Amino acid sequence: MKIEQIYTGCLAQGAYYIESKGEVAIIDPLREVHPYIERAEKAGAKIKYIFETHFHADFVSGHVTLAKETGAEIVYGPNANPSFDALIATDGQEFKLGDITITALHTPGHTMESTTYLLKDENGKDHAIFSGDTLFLGDVGRPDLAQKAASMTQEDLAGILFDSLRNKIMPLADDIIVYPAHGAGSACGKNMMKETVDTLGNQKKMNYALRADMTKDEFIKEVTDGLLPPPKYFPLNVKMNKEGYEDIADVLDRGTTELDPKAFEAMANETGAVVLDVRTQKDFIEGHIPRSIFIGLNGDFAPWVGALIADTKQPLLLVTPEGMEEEAVTRLSRVGFDATVGILKGGFDAWKKSGKDFDTITSITAEEAKSKIENKEAEVFDVRKESEFLSEHVIDALNTPLDGINDYLNEFPKDKTFLVHCAGGYRSVIAESILKSRGIHNFIDIGGGFGALKTAEVPSTDYVCPTTL
Repeated sequence: MKIEQIYTGCLAQGAYYIESKGEVAIIDPLREVHPYIERAEKAGAKIKYIFETHFHADFVSGHVTLAKETGAEIVYGPNANPSFDALIATDGQEFKLGDITITALHTPGHTMESTTYLLKDENGKDHAIFSGDTLFLGDVGRPDLAQKAASMTQEDLAGILFDSLRNKIMPLADDIIVYPAHGAGSACGKNMMKETVDTLGNQKKMNYALRADMTKDEFIKEVTDGLLPPPKYFPLNVKMNKEGYEDIADVLDRGTTELDPKAFEAMANETGAVVLDVRTQKDFIEGHIPRSIFIGLNGDFAPWVGALIADTKQPLLLVTPEGMEEEAVTRLSRVGFDATVGILKGGFDAWKKSGKDFDTITSITAEEAKSKIENKEAEVFDVRKESEFLSEHVIDALNTPLDGINDYLNEFPKDKTFLVHCAGGYRSVIAESILKSRGIHNFIDIGGGFGALKTAEVPSTDYVCPTTL
């Protein structure tokens, strides 16, 4: 028996490759499916099942394409209603895979179709659970994403999740391995551990939601407390996962079409495409196409695209580092953004050489910023999350979190220069690109963000541990 966790950091997502006696199951595959196919072919094995733990909201699964290319059967748990052919398992239904058995345990609460898959080894011993978004390490799935579809409140779903955990998962043995669908950084939970594999026994000790003495009312209150609004693209991903989607090969063919600067500019004007610059923040600061939006591949790329662009149908034109064209289109497609219509041939250098206008961002060091702050020459705007800001921030700074930046446009000064920073410099440049696209140019970036400001000993509030907030 082989179990391989295939973890994708930018999505904080775990897919799973399980193999026994020449038969393979894939759990929650990513959109680009050829790595799974190649793994199976190299092992001389055949993909038999594609298990989906639920209709994912934060990424587009590869189930439809993988089934088409391999003939494998797609399996969902009870209550699932996809538009394509799939086996809808009953609670407790068993699936043979070589010498092992995978049992569907219906565990609704995160969504009503949410299902945990229990793997029994060749001796029939419970070995591992693939818990999807039902149980994370340190947390459980948020119960607010499916409330509209289920005609229930988040409190109703949280109560159902409580019963699922107590009746289906917590009675299992402590030595069972827990393989969740997500880790720290995912918007599908709020308190996940950085580890991606653990034992159920340790989770019973560490996970606040699995406390043995916890009442249902306490669970509902704690699980629903402090939930931030989900990203706007989540319902669109659910729709694609339920109804199907375009083959990724076609998305890549269209999306990687090379356009010279003149054709690129014409395409932007004709289609209303957003020009998305995915280079590094340093490159963007030094020069970029006017009104382009920066979201670099070197950070949490896909989640920020989903949160800030939101509409998966929005046409996109990309400015990429050389050799990263296909990578950029692929990573966009993982979160349902299939409308990339072209790439700037030759990258930003080609744009500059063509003589077209370009823009820059003024950036200063933390030491230079310290002087401006101490002399009260400029207000400071912190675009980190509210929890980061409350934990510690520059004295008198204002918090305008990146994920809601458009809601704060009227708070930025119109007639004087202001300073912008995040934790390390990635998010601040995203925010600044959005400000520029809205006609706001009177800001200065603080290079290195809050980390550099701390090193420069810029006065800040007393530190408060974020977990206590």
